[in-house]
Order: sequence, then structure tokens, then C-alpha cells
Amino acid sequence: MRTIIFRTIAPYLAALMVLFSIFVLLRGHNEPGGGFIGGLIAASSLAIYGIACGVASVRRAIVFHPMAISGFGLFMGAAAGLLGLFYKQPFMTSQWWPIYLFGVEIKLSTPLIFDIGVYLVVVGAIGSIALALEERESD
Repeated sequence: MRTIIFRTIAPYLAALMVLFSIFVLLRGHNEPGGGFIGGLIAASSLAIYGIACGVASVRRAIVFHPMAISGFGLFMGAAAGLLGLFYKQPFMTSQWWPIYLFGVEIKLSTPLIFDIGVYLVVVGAIGSIALALEERESD
């Protein structure tokens, strides 16, 4: 299924899917969505791009090995839980830091850091599986 139309549209579709996955990630703690669903959307975009353009181009595009991305996400999730210990609170207790940017209050939090970690774990793990399956398919 490597038609000229699919190869032409796939990079744009993948970029749009990654943007949508980031949107789902960022709105996920207050509304439906979050790191897991956003990560699945992003991993799906990698799979679509890999089917259209080949596994080598996907590996060049993501720069790091997918399991390294997954490992860093796992580290971020654990680090988000440890931040509560510095305030003498239990592990995984939420911490909030208000930041004012251009007159607008933005609340950064440990749940957001945890969601980003989950996002990276899912993108790395599912992306690694998808790339391995696509490599096997192309042989």
C-alpha cells in the first residue's frame, strides 16, 4: 500500500496526528484524554509514516531509539512521584506551581509531568513494536 498518494499525504497526516496527540496529552488531566491516549495517537502516526516512507526514515525522524524514549518516560513518571517527598508528603502527591506568562496564569504540576512520562513510555514501546513489525514485513 505504498501508492504515490499515500506517500505524499503520510508526512502531513503524521505531523497532524502528532499535534493532535500533544493536544490530547495537555488537556488530559482535566478532561478526557491524557498521556496514554496521546501516546497511542503519536505511535499510530509513526506507524503510518513508517508504512508510507519506510522504517529507516522513521528512525531518522525520531532521532533516539524508541526504547530509550520509553525509558526516559519511565524516569519522568517516577521523578514526578518523588517530588512530593521533598515537601514531606507521600509518594505521588500532586504539587502545583503557578507561573505567570504574558499575564496569564499557567499551573504546572506533577500530574502533567507524570502524563508526559506516560506519553513517552507509550510512544516508545508501541513505536518500537510497530517498527519491528514493519521491518519484518519489508524483508
